[in-house]
Amino acid sequence: MEHMFEHFFAWFGMPSVGLPAVFISAFISATLIPAGSEPILFGYITLNPHLFWLAIMVATVGNTLGGMVDWWLGVVARNSFKAMDGPGNSRLKRWLEGWGPKLLLLSWLPGLGDPLCLAAGWLKLPWQPCLIYMFIGKLLRFIMFTWLLTLVPDSFWHQLGRWLHLI
Repeated sequence: MEHMFEHFFAWFGMPSVGLPAVFISAFISATLIPAGSEPILFGYITLNPHLFWLAIMVATVGNTLGGMVDWWLGVVARNSFKAMDGPGNSRLKRWLEGWGPKLLLLSWLPGLGDPLCLAAGWLKLPWQPCLIYMFIGKLLRFIMFTWLLTLVPDSFWHQLGRWLHLI
């Protein structure tokens, strides 16, 4: 399985070992660039199971910082387009403002999380609570997904590696 992950990291041009690969992939996947950090995190944890919690924390910090970049882009966009009033649907805007930073517990959701972070910045929700709720949501996501992936038998990963011609 180690051989398969080394090829995977090389394909993305990332370091095959080390927490920098986990951080970079988590950061990039939280911005508006579509990428997934779970395979890299899972690969790293598979190769270094004794660093499970450290890898989870590094991925969470990277992903949260990427989400805060989205939040900041929302602030910049709002300041750049002052003539625009925000989301066209006032009902949606009221809903976002009503939930406030707590809504960023869902910032980990694929396809929805990045726009939520952007909307939080656009609405100028306070950055400290946004950071905290974003961190909590992303931490729970990485713990849950990584744990679920560890339940998949090794035989499946070996077969997948053969099918993708990685091993």
